[in-house]
Amino acid sequence: MLRITSRSNPRLREVARLLASARDRRKAGKCVLEGEHLIGVHAERRGPPEVLVVADDCLGRPGVAALAARFAERTLVVPAPLFAELATLPAGVGILALIAAPRAAPSPPAGFCLLLEDVQDPGNVGSMLRSAAAAGVAQVLLSRGCAFAWSPKVLRAAQGAHFHVELHEDVDLLDWSAAFVATGGSLVATVAGGGVSLYDAALGGRVALAVGNEGAGLSPALVSMASQRVTIPMPGGTESLNAAAAAAVCLFECVRQRR
Repeated sequence: MLRITSRSNPRLREVARLLASARDRRKAGKCVLEGEHLIGVHAERRGPPEVLVVADDCLGRPGVAALAARFAERTLVVPAPLFAELATLPAGVGILALIAAPRAAPSPPAGFCLLLEDVQDPGNVGSMLRSAAAAGVAQVLLSRGCAFAWSPKVLRAAQGAHFHVELHEDVDLLDWSAAFVATGGSLVATVAGGGVSLYDAALGGRVALAVGNEGAGLSPALVSMASQRVTIPMPGGTESLNAAAAAAVCLFECVRQRR
């Protein structure tokens, strides 16, 4: 482990810059993980981080100490006030890691997919990824207009889901959907009204569930390609659900039918 006391250290400056700028994160293809849980999941699924930064007053915690010892040659130990300047979470988190944002290689469509079209709220994107991982979705495909999947807010909301699904960003969903439907897959468009009841839809085969923008929903072009259009029945009279909540309801109806 290397102890650092100066904020001018090049590695610390890189971490601070990437935490502060979504543009720099996209350009560098890197992201910052905060907290023992996210870093631990990444270590189990993908391997060591590029750099681990630990607050010196948190080295006594078993989880932090174990990660610092495991990746000792990559660990920078810094004073607590300096760590607090870097982290976006409360200072008590005590540990963060710089990693290369994984990029999935192009692959054939899987049998259970989630498509996100222009979902711009990072919290919603992260929650949808978490639900997708829990439901057993194999691939999540995000259009260019979605929030950056490796931003701090998305990572926090997803709670490690990034490392349990095959994640593809900047996808042309129209082209992808055309290929999926042409090979016998069912593209299921979620719509606020006018679709068949979610609970009457056939969701047991090769399914790609498409969820749209928080305000506008799915684009007419993508809806027009759908094999099925589904609407969640809401007997309580509420006009609509949060996009992430709607995605979770639909995904787990897929799970129920696929069982």
